[in-house]
Amino acid sequence: MKKILALLTLIVVTSCASIYVNYDYEKQTDFTKYKTYNYYSDIDTGLTEFDTKRLLDALDETLLLKGLTLSDNPDFFIDITSSEFQNNQRNSVGVGVGGSGRNVGGGISIGLPIGQPKLSRQIVFDFHDENGIGLFWQAVSESGYNPNASPEQKEARIKAIVEKVLKGFPPKQ
Repeated sequence: MKKILALLTLIVVTSCASIYVNYDYEKQTDFTKYKTYNYYSDIDTGLTEFDTKRLLDALDETLLLKGLTLSDNPDFFIDITSSEFQNNQRNSVGVGVGGSGRNVGGGISIGLPIGQPKLSRQIVFDFHDENGIGLFWQAVSESGYNPNASPEQKEARIKAIVEKVLKGFPPKQ
C-alpha cells in the first residue's frame, strides 16, 4: 500500500508542474573517460539540509544506474547551486466597459490577476574536470516549488528533477 501511495504521490507531484532543463557542454569532451565522481567538499547548494541530502542521494542513485561510482579520487567533481524566485503572474481576466454611438467610442479595460504568484526553484548542476578542461557539462533546471510540501512530496519532486537533469548526461553526440 505504501508503494502505491508513493507512486501516486510521485505522479501527482510530477504532473502538477513542469520541469524545464537546459543543457550545455564542452563539445570536445570525451565523456567515455568519466567513470568516477565526487562532490566538492565546500558545496553550498542553497537548499535546506534535508533537501540537500535528498538531492545528493537521488544523484548517487541515478549516477550509479548510469555506471558511475562515487570515489575519493574522482574523474570529475559536481557542484550544485540553487535559487528560488516568484514567477510573474501570467493569468488574468480582462474586465472592460465601453460604449459606442455615432462616431463616438471609448472603453476601459483592466486586467485582474488570477491565483497567487508561484514559487519556482532553479538548480544548476556543474560537472568539473579538475585535471583537464574544467567545466565540461552543465544542466540548469527550473521547476515549481512548494515550501509547505510533505517530506515525501519533496523527495519525489527532487527525484523527478534529478532524473530529468541526468537524462541529458552524457549528451548524445
